[in-house]
Amino acid sequence: MLEKETAKPLVSEKIPAPAAAKPKRSSLTVIVPVLNEVKQVRTLVAHLSAQPCHIIIVDGGSADGTYAALRAAISSDLTVVRAPPGRAGQMNAGAAQAETDFLLFLHADTQLPDHGVTLVIDTLRSAGSPWGRFDVRFDQSSVIFNVIAWFMNWRSALTGICTGDQAIFVTAEVFAQIQGYDDIPLMEDIELSRKLKRYGKPIRLPASVTTAARRWQAYGPIRTILTMWWLRFLYWLGVSPQSLARRYVDAR
Repeated sequence: MLEKETAKPLVSEKIPAPAAAKPKRSSLTVIVPVLNEVKQVRTLVAHLSAQPCHIIIVDGGSADGTYAALRAAISSDLTVVRAPPGRAGQMNAGAAQAETDFLLFLHADTQLPDHGVTLVIDTLRSAGSPWGRFDVRFDQSSVIFNVIAWFMNWRSALTGICTGDQAIFVTAEVFAQIQGYDDIPLMEDIELSRKLKRYGKPIRLPASVTTAARRWQAYGPIRTILTMWWLRFLYWLGVSPQSLARRYVDAR
């Protein structure tokens, strides 16, 4: 039975690895914020362990056994950080522990394509822009979800605004220069994109990440779309992220 957990102050903890294990040599760190994701973390760690990257998972004070599950996932390439809850703050806390040239921010229910990390590294080493994202597709194949994914990718290509579902990546140098994510409870990806656009247009990789459709299924695709559009419109009007967060329910 997994232990019940309570939130603790920020602590960086490297999970001990077997004596014979050696960390992979990589120039990229994947940073994943989690909160009460015990059903996802085992699959998440197994998936990322197959990629040539270091992994930093930032727990926001889970109470469902997530932290215990992470501690059980012993790997020389896995660092576990505890931080106060809040996706932006958790990602900043993870980035502060990274020692690689490149960073990639991933949601717990999103999977990279095969060779996704290698594609990001090669692209950032050769492209003129220091940041970018993947296209997104859903893990449920249906007309409605295919259409939603197409519009998400088209909107991002048109506006240069990327979302966390698209696995934003950036050089560590530029991320430090813009002082990371704004510590706000919602719309942190929009603000990050706005800051990064000063350095160039986002790179759109010719590959897709696969993200879970659970939020859309829980509340219905149409209701979810209308809610997101309404929140973005209110944000554009100047409503604070704190006020918007009180209206937003995240299906976990």
